[in-house]
Amino acid sequence: MNWLLPRLTAGVLAMLAGGFAGFMVSNVEHTVVWRVLAGGAIGVALAAMLDTARGYRLIEWLRGSQEQQAPRDAGFWGELGYRVERSIRLREQGLEQERLRLEQFLSAIEASPNGVLILDASEQIVWCNSVSADHFGLDPQRDRRQRVTNLVRSPAFVAYLQQQSFAEPVNFPNPRGDGTLSVLLRPYGEGMKLVLSQDITDRERNEAMRRDFVANVSHEIRTPLTVLAGFIETMGKLPLTEVERERVLELMTQQAQRMQTLVNDLLTLAQLEGSPRPAADRWVALAPLLRQVESDALALSAGRHAIAFADAAGVELAGAQSELLSAIHNLVSNAVRYTPEGGRITLGWQRAPDGGGELSVADSGVGIAREHIPRLTERFYRVDGSRSRDTGGTGLGLAIVKHVVQRHGAELQIDSEPGKGSRFRIVFPAARVRAEGELR
Repeated sequence: MNWLLPRLTAGVLAMLAGGFAGFMVSNVEHTVVWRVLAGGAIGVALAAMLDTARGYRLIEWLRGSQEQQAPRDAGFWGELGYRVERSIRLREQGLEQERLRLEQFLSAIEASPNGVLILDASEQIVWCNSVSADHFGLDPQRDRRQRVTNLVRSPAFVAYLQQQSFAEPVNFPNPRGDGTLSVLLRPYGEGMKLVLSQDITDRERNEAMRRDFVANVSHEIRTPLTVLAGFIETMGKLPLTEVERERVLELMTQQAQRMQTLVNDLLTLAQLEGSPRPAADRWVALAPLLRQVESDALALSAGRHAIAFADAAGVELAGAQSELLSAIHNLVSNAVRYTPEGGRITLGWQRAPDGGGELSVADSGVGIAREHIPRLTERFYRVDGSRSRDTGGTGLGLAIVKHVVQRHGAELQIDSEPGKGSRFRIVFPAARVRAEGELR
């Protein structure tokens, strides 16, 4: 109210000044009262005109964008302009803070690994993050205010939107056709809907692999157990000659060894997946590993193949000795098993120009068709299942090799053609290879 007294004072002074001026300049024929009244009226009119001009300036400022400062007049209009401007600035600050909070909130949703889609009461798209746009094949800008069922036509999704219960998510093929989506809907507000989507392609693939793994393990163990149970029943019920008994015991021993090998390979895989990566500063001499693998290969081949091993004297690899030995042994034993009698098996080693190294196992065996190569390192994957079992393989050897190679920062490369043999190469990075005594 600090504007009221100056405003009243200005009015009174204007009246007095006008009255005095009227008294001094008026015609003598008029009475004194009339002269004073006329002068006062003129003073009030002048004050009103000045007051109107100040109010007009404030109105013009209000009609504009209010980006400039409000008129800084004295008195009532100056006070009113200041109050209005302050209120506008506070509102703008509040709106800016709300805008920043909204941007931060949307940025957080945008960073979510899951899709977030907001629908209004008419199931029109209000907003979606980039993950949701990728899941449903939408354009975050172009498709706003579009009805979602006009853009996502999956029958399972449309039926899910129309039902009243959303306690459980619905799964359906990705509209792009390259995976599976899991969608969960949550109603909120006045008919609004929050649609959360997640790509579960990898989860389903892993679940399928787990089921296949359990089925394969069960099958692999059931087969020798069935054979053992049959032989045990035979020995218990039938009178066998000594030769027959020795043959049955030999077959039982083979089946028991097959189960033992399978269990050992499974334990090796579990250990590889559950243990930390081998240290890069623990160096293992390569030559003794190759001599041990060569000895095992010669025993397994029993003179049926020509086997040649490279000289890797003075070469050291950084990693776990048992893992490297297991990987090389699996590659060489596979070459022996799948190379016909009279074939040739070669294990080579060479340093790369960049300081790395390449360990290769080549054979002159039956070879592998191109379509099978990408899946060779899958557990229990066999190009010819019956032949693999006849040779004593468990179907886990190359899976073990893949894990060992990855844990040592190396790369497994496979080259093969039917009838022309196969070549498996482990390419080690320079950080994992050195000459004996060399400091790294």
